Amino acid sequence: MPFIYPCIMAACVSCSTELDPRWMFCVDCGAAVAPPIPGAIRPVQPASPRRWREPTSLLTLRWGTYRGRYLAGLLLIVGGAIQLQGSNTYTLPLLLIGTTTHAVGWSILPARGWRRMLAIVPATAQIWLLLTGPASVWLLVLPYLCWLLVRHRPLVSYVTVLLPLANGFIIPQFFREYSGMPLALVISMSVFVASAWLARMIAVSAHAPSQSPVVFR
Repeated sequence: MPFIYPCIMAACVSCSTELDPRWMFCVDCGAAVAPPIPGAIRPVQPASPRRWREPTSLLTLRWGTYRGRYLAGLLLIVGGAIQLQGSNTYTLPLLLIGTTTHAVGWSILPARGWRRMLAIVPATAQIWLLLTGPASVWLLVLPYLCWLLVRHRPLVSYVTVLLPLANGFIIPQFFREYSGMPLALVISMSVFVASAWLARMIAVSAHAPSQSPVVFR
C-alpha cells in the first residue's frame, strides 16, 4: 500500500503562498522549500496564473527592502520638490537642498539602475522650470514619463501621458499669475496620481497572464 502524505498545507517563508508538503519549490516565487522531504516532487504549472505583482518588487536589491526604498524614495522626491517650489532665487542653499533631496529620491527607488539614473536629470530639471509659473505645468509630463520608466510599466501604459499633457495645456487658461501656482500644482498632482494609478491598472491587465509560475522539470 503506497504511503499517503498528510494533507497539511504549509506556507512559503518568502511569499506566504500555501504549499503542498511534497513540493521542493514554491510555485509562486520559486523559493526552495526547506527542509526537503524525501520523495518530494517538483510542481508543474497550475491551470490558473498567479496574482500580478509589481515588477520592481521582483528585482533582487543590493541593499534595503523594496517597501523601504519605495517609500523613502517617494518621500524624498515629493519633499525635495516642495522644498524647491517654496524657495526662491534669494535662498540658494534651500534650492540646492531641495534639488539634492529630489535627485536622491529618484536614485534610491527600487528599479533597474539605468532607469533610475536616466530619470534623475529630466525630473530634477523640471522642478526648476516650474519656478517660472503656471505656464510651465505641462512640463510635469517629464517626471511622469520618468515615473513610468522607473516603475517598469509596459509601453501600452504610456498612453496615460495624455492626461498630464492635457492638464498642462488647460491649467494656464485659468491660472496666469505665479500667485495661482499652489492651486495649479495641487490640481496637476491630482491628475499625475490618477494617471499613475491608471497606468498601473493597464499594466495589471496587460501583464498578469504572462506572469505565470515557473515550471520546474
